[in-house]
Amino acid sequence: MADFDILRDLIRDAVLASVECQNKKKILVLEEPGDHQQPAYSLKIHNVPDDFIAFKVDAFPAPKNIFRNDKGECKRADFVIIASNDKVSWIVYIEMKGGSLGSEKEIVQQLRGARCLVVYCRAIGREFWQEPNFLAEKNYQQRFVSVKNIQISKRPIWIWPNSGQHDTPENMLKLNGVANGRLQFNKLVGKP
Repeated sequence: MADFDILRDLIRDAVLASVECQNKKKILVLEEPGDHQQPAYSLKIHNVPDDFIAFKVDAFPAPKNIFRNDKGECKRADFVIIASNDKVSWIVYIEMKGGSLGSEKEIVQQLRGARCLVVYCRAIGREFWQEPNFLAEKNYQQRFVSVKNIQISKRPIWIWPNSGQHDTPENMLKLNGVANGRLQFNKLVGKP
């Protein structure tokens, strides 16, 4: 059974990110609900590969009844996108901030927590679907992205890590401001 078939069996529809169609192309919409402190906001990701699944990670309850949370181990980023084209597969972890709140340390913790949820999903697929290679790390490039000031309509500022690749939470790609909340998938996973 392919990874995406298992993921579609495993992940509930209620936590999947929405998809819009425009000119026969899929646009992935990552939405954050508003609250009394800030209004709702969203990102639209264009040119997503045909084979993908994106879900809201922070719908998974924080394990505060089990863990002490002294190191931020109960935090989770907002979304995970698992995608594949003919040549490459990715797991993209995204933390979104409508404004400029959130320290870099906290965002790193959130991205790590999202990665831990994927590791948990990997274990579930291997144990319950009996697929030993489910979401095998060697088959996926990891990408970590922080997006701040989504509500500000300005040209985005892309801050790439010194290494050039955003393949760890500490080396995340940082975006500040996103004009019209619109991004290209290949830019999120590629190099500068």
